[in-house]
Amino acid sequence: MTIPIVAEGEVMMINISGWDWDIGKKLISDISDWKKIYQWVEEPYVSSDGEKIAAVVKLPDDEVFTMCENGVAWENAFDRVWYPKFSPDGRLTALISDTGEWALAVDGETAEDKYDFAWDTHFSNDGKNIVYMAQKEGKYFAVLNDVPWEKVFLNMTGLAVSNDGKRAAASVQTVAFKEADIVKFQEGCYSAVIDEIVWNNNFVNVWDIIFSPDGKRVAAGVRTTLYDYTIAIDGVVWEKTFASVWDPKFCPDDGSVTAPVRSSGKWFLAKDGQIFWDRKFEQLWHHVYSNDGKKIAAIVAPQFGRWTIAVDGNTWDTTFGEMVTDAVFSPDGKRVACLGKENNKWTVAVDGNQWDEYDMAWQPVFSPDGKNVAAKVEKNGRYTIVVNGKPIPEDFATVWNPVFSPDSDRILIKTIETGQNENKYFRRVMPVADITG
Repeated sequence: MTIPIVAEGEVMMINISGWDWDIGKKLISDISDWKKIYQWVEEPYVSSDGEKIAAVVKLPDDEVFTMCENGVAWENAFDRVWYPKFSPDGRLTALISDTGEWALAVDGETAEDKYDFAWDTHFSNDGKNIVYMAQKEGKYFAVLNDVPWEKVFLNMTGLAVSNDGKRAAASVQTVAFKEADIVKFQEGCYSAVIDEIVWNNNFVNVWDIIFSPDGKRVAAGVRTTLYDYTIAIDGVVWEKTFASVWDPKFCPDDGSVTAPVRSSGKWFLAKDGQIFWDRKFEQLWHHVYSNDGKKIAAIVAPQFGRWTIAVDGNTWDTTFGEMVTDAVFSPDGKRVACLGKENNKWTVAVDGNQWDEYDMAWQPVFSPDGKNVAAKVEKNGRYTIVVNGKPIPEDFATVWNPVFSPDSDRILIKTIETGQNENKYFRRVMPVADITG
């Protein structure tokens, strides 16, 4: 079973069927032992299945760094190491500087080609393909599986990668202009590049690039003049322009493209260039599709200063005064959960019903059957996991986002503890019923 998992701030589609789902608690590594060996240990990262924990470490008696994984350091050391990430297939990656040149290291092995700088690592859903951006001699390009693009650009941002990791796109500067050359800028000096091929159109700006689920099409927000915004699909813009647009999305069902748009001082949801929802809002952003593409949920402000969720244009009764974020559908598309903030406190809201208040909360996670919801939360500097509004009996120094088992009966919890087990990283699988009662 492949499900979306939030890992290191990025949503990855990961197959969880082959993981260890036996109930129990397992010590993976004691970070106290790491701290006895290295000058310092940076923030730890864990693999999605919880079997690995890693951190950047500084070697003793030397100004070099490497990665330590489950207590074992990579053989090679570097000038700098940053942006560590586990791929969906469990490989540990990091961007490294070796004698002032940057490259991607995977499980300690570094590619031969190196660059003046490298950043923004992306993975295919299966983890086999890795894409990142790089810069050399003042020119920018993408690198796919350690092979750099031959075509380079004056500037490049907003890297997007297809689900299979075989295609890459980004916003690029296509026309050189001086900082004070406002006239040239307004003529349009930016476009989108897909697999080294640039769209024929130039725009004032290009952003929020996204691939269709099958990887065959690309959409982006574009600014055609200083005051006109719209959506471009494969370089072809919608006929209608708006005062502003947000992040476009491809519908998984019919391939249409939707986006929040601003018109006449209000926000609407548009589809293929036409207003789609028959309701206007003070603000509308971050819309998401159900897996089957039949429903859309969006974060909206039905009135100034109040935020909530709208599903197919119909808003919840529950509203929040500061923020709503991290909206997510259940796998069956019948339920929606999000985070809400009111009076400087966070909560999880599911179908409009709120949990307790916390100092911080992270994106909710649905079980595959859609019946249970879990989230990582923080209160008074301690972290725990809450399922259906009920916290597990313990709290921890650090905890990562939970993952439900394929049958929805169990939950994987990854923690660093305190007290008797201080600095020890554990992977545990618990029956959901033990938490929810």
